[in-house]
Amino acid sequence: MTRINVEAGPFHFIGRLEEEKAPLTCQRFLELLPFKNKVIHSRWSGEAVWIPLGDFDTGLGFENHTSHASRGDILLYPGGFSETEFLFVYGSSIFASKMGQLAGNHFFTLLEGHEHLADFGKLVLWSGAQDITFTLAD
Repeated sequence: MTRINVEAGPFHFIGRLEEEKAPLTCQRFLELLPFKNKVIHSRWSGEAVWIPLGDFDTGLGFENHTSHASRGDILLYPGGFSETEFLFVYGSSIFASKMGQLAGNHFFTLLEGHEHLADFGKLVLWSGAQDITFTLAD
């Protein structure tokens, strides 16, 4: 099981890659580590934050994809109808964009830090973009 540290604003989370369910997405994500960016609040997906990646070509299709992610799930939308993006779900969410409902590859699930998810989401909503960094856990 590959564990990943997530530093998101002032919060720390630990999660695991869903390597059996989304092996290609997990492998591509590992190639991006360490990954640093900003998260902003989602506009259409409910209680979620997202990392817009524009026209970044992941080289991926869909695997283990869903529109109905659970609290603590991270999805990768590999591009197509809308821009490439990560969706980090902190509460009730249905993945969507201005193009309509989307499905993203569920490749990452939080193991630790769930108690901070609501506070993290509210921080992004009310205070704006926050730094986020993903690194391999020891």
